[in-house]
Amino acid sequence: MKKCLALLLVCALYTPAAMAQTNNSQQPLEISADKTLEWHRNDKRYIAKGKAVAQQGDTIIAAETLTADYREANGKNMDIYRLTAETDVAITSGINTAYGNHAIYDVDSGMATLTGGDLRMTSPEQTVTATEKFEYDVNGGRLSAIGNAKLVRGEDILEAPSMSAFFAAQSADSEQSRKLERMEATGGIKITTPTEILTGHRGDYDAATNTAIVTGNVKITRGQNILEGEKATVNLTTNVSTLTGNTVQKGADGRVRGVFYPEDKTNEKAETPVQPKAEATPAKTDLKPIITVIPAPAADEPVTP
Repeated sequence: MKKCLALLLVCALYTPAAMAQTNNSQQPLEISADKTLEWHRNDKRYIAKGKAVAQQGDTIIAAETLTADYREANGKNMDIYRLTAETDVAITSGINTAYGNHAIYDVDSGMATLTGGDLRMTSPEQTVTATEKFEYDVNGGRLSAIGNAKLVRGEDILEAPSMSAFFAAQSADSEQSRKLERMEATGGIKITTPTEILTGHRGDYDAATNTAIVTGNVKITRGQNILEGEKATVNLTTNVSTLTGNTVQKGADGRVRGVFYPEDKTNEKAETPVQPKAEATPAKTDLKPIITVIPAPAADEPVTP
């Protein structure tokens, strides 16, 4: 149970877009490409083509084409306010990498959006995939995987229509800046481990209390055994799990239910010692024949019914 709900917090390790603004924003942005770097003065735009790369600090955006839109400041400086990456996009920040076919980072709003096929985020320990988009709201401190979101960590899997991690506001204290505060998975969740399956409508993790909560028709299955309730609360510090019933909905009795099956031993095979074969005595059997064959009578023998 604890292992199941601990999965709710691991996708908060990802901050691949925007790219750690606290550390990188004051560093120069470098753009390079294999083919061309075009400067469209009238449109105030740079376009890099052919395995283009934009790097700022420890953040790297790679794509077949990169477009940087800028505004002029004091007639000299170029203030880039939007980056657009297209085709084979890979965004790397630290040990995390995000992949897709299209990415836009709007510097003014602080929103980075990654879309397209093969949409995924990877790190050494886990992978997150989605079918619609990844969003990272730098200013709001929110990272979301939207559309059939799926997190795989070893043999454990967390699935939900959407998952979001929320971080603390930027701070001068580097240890507190962008620290995880809470995480949520909504729309109907499913957590699968090698031994258990947990389902519910919503999952929440609170970093302050180190507590994970799943609500809405909660069902935990382990083999044939089943636990059911309206809410499951797990303290990940004390490893105490509490399942409660529905006391709000009309007609609900507030009861929780557990069904436990004894170990099934019907398939266990008992070892039977091999008996020596009797040569003179035919083996006895209790089976009754279905058909009995009666020999025909002799010609001078009367037939007895």
